[in-house]
Amino acid sequence: QLQLVESGGGLVQPGGSLRLSCAASGFSLDYYAIGWFRQAPGKEREGVSCISSSGGSTNYADSVKGRFTISKDNAKNTVYLQMNSLKPEDTGIYYCAAKGWDCTVVGGSKAPLTDFGSWGQGTQVTVSS
Repeated sequence: QLQLVESGGGLVQPGGSLRLSCAASGFSLDYYAIGWFRQAPGKEREGVSCISSSGGSTNYADSVKGRFTISKDNAKNTVYLQMNSLKPEDTGIYYCAAKGWDCTVVGGSKAPLTDFGSWGQGTQVTVSS
């Protein structure tokens, strides 16, 4: 059974940092890209970042570039999202999900949310003073 479990969320002040983890079981991240997504209250789920199966390719939403860093540890079958300089608008439930091999589709565009599966249950991130 393919399963992803997120952890590491919490309440943090603006300007603070959090590191989210996405632990995979039932499959190897050697063969899957992992995407991080978030959903704020009343808003649609949006892509935040993605890392390819090899770890050699990553992408980020414009709103988090320079502040968030995605990485993976294949030995631990876990993907991380380091979030620095957090802003109130980063508040939401953060989810990870899997896609075969790459974060992109034919032509090189970012893969849409609908291409990802095995969604985790999410972890809440609240940025507030």
